[in-house]
Amino acid sequence: MDRKQEHLKALGNEAAIATTYTPEVLETFENQHQENDYWVRFNCPEFTALCPVTGQPDFAEIRICYIPDKRMVESKSLKLYLFSFRNHGGFHEDCVNVIMKDLIKLMDPKYIEVTGLFVPRGGISIYPYANYGRPGTKYEHLAEERLFNHQ
Repeated sequence: MDRKQEHLKALGNEAAIATTYTPEVLETFENQHQENDYWVRFNCPEFTALCPVTGQPDFAEIRICYIPDKRMVESKSLKLYLFSFRNHGGFHEDCVNVIMKDLIKLMDPKYIEVTGLFVPRGGISIYPYANYGRPGTKYEHLAEERLFNHQ
């Protein structure tokens, strides 16, 4: 393993899947192209959380798109983090906002957006969307524009 990545615990190792919400499993590595603005997108088509009222499982595809700054989220740790929601009770909108806020705290991206495409329950689909752009920058304006033009 590259010396720059020696601090990563999940990558390349067997990892137990947490049975409760566990943001501590998230890890980062240095962005090797900090001079560039570019998009990174993750799709998690098998996201599961529990309805906090009924305890029934809710299924979704979670889409995470961000423009990194100095740090980037390591994908295996992200997978383990998202799996940790399986026994977590949270409304759809809450899950999307918690994921976004945890990733902002973790890596301080220039811009990030998280969308949850939840499978219908009771005949209704819910697709919550949350985004963030670093205050006082062009990314704050990007967040506003994407939020107000979101479909």
